[in-house]
Amino acid sequence: MDLVALTDYLIKSIVEEAEAVSVKLFDDTEDTVVIQVLVSENDMGSVIGKGGTTAQSIRTIVQASSYLKENKLVKINFDSF
Repeated sequence: MDLVALTDYLIKSIVEEAEAVSVKLFDDTEDTVVIQVLVSENDMGSVIGKGGTTAQSIRTIVQASSYLKENKLVKINFDSF
């Protein structure tokens, strides 16, 4: 599973408006992958979590997947519309 698909799956699993989720590969350099996640403003609290714990957990899971395959640093940016 690629990193964008994994991120998409994780985000859609926790939001109420799954059809409004947009996950895109924003930048892919030699050693870094940047993923942009857009969710509904109503779902932003679910994605971030209390104290940012949910967002950090998503980053950790995706980073671990990257270490198993590509060994690149993963940065995930969360935003709402």
